[in-house]
Amino acid sequence: MSRANSNKHENYEILNLIGYGLAKFDMDFVREFGFKIKQDFFLYFVKIGIAKTVGTLKNRQDLFDPFFDNARKGWWQKGDTYIHRKILIDSLFGSEDYKSYTNIIKLYLDKKIDSVDTIDTKSISPILKSKFKQLQDTGKAAELFFIKNYQSIQEFQDGFLEDARTFGDGYDFQVDVLQKAFLAEIKALNLLMVV
Repeated sequence: MSRANSNKHENYEILNLIGYGLAKFDMDFVREFGFKIKQDFFLYFVKIGIAKTVGTLKNRQDLFDPFFDNARKGWWQKGDTYIHRKILIDSLFGSEDYKSYTNIIKLYLDKKIDSVDTIDTKSISPILKSKFKQLQDTGKAAELFFIKNYQSIQEFQDGFLEDARTFGDGYDFQVDVLQKAFLAEIKALNLLMVV
């Protein structure tokens, strides 16, 4: 069973990755894209169609700012409302420095956005390209494995699976078992359950 989420931005994933990069690495992230000021960085992403307005990009940074030790407070009043987004990106790329993280974003843009022709991915190390590709391939295979085998997990044996991958809330599936709903985020062949 699947539901459409009309509130999800069409570039939800990359906007979260950009917001995370801005909050964590600030101007180091911006300079890796070849910009001296953040406003030019924002305008570039509007120009290539990632966001319709500069405000959309600023909002993504505000969303992640409270989770990093930086001078900005961002949306501190939201508490941990968006922590699941940070946890997800941390699980994938949290150990990367600003150069590697920026290269991951460039690879994402090169692969997903047709209008991007100014991103140079030739200088990105082969090992980082392989890591990026493996993360994509392994993630898809793990999701298919989970769909076919979720009932082999004791807690999910009599459960009803709902696909939540397109909703953008930081988890892939909801498994309803009796009076409980389990949220499952799939990474490689590991399962993180949140009750």
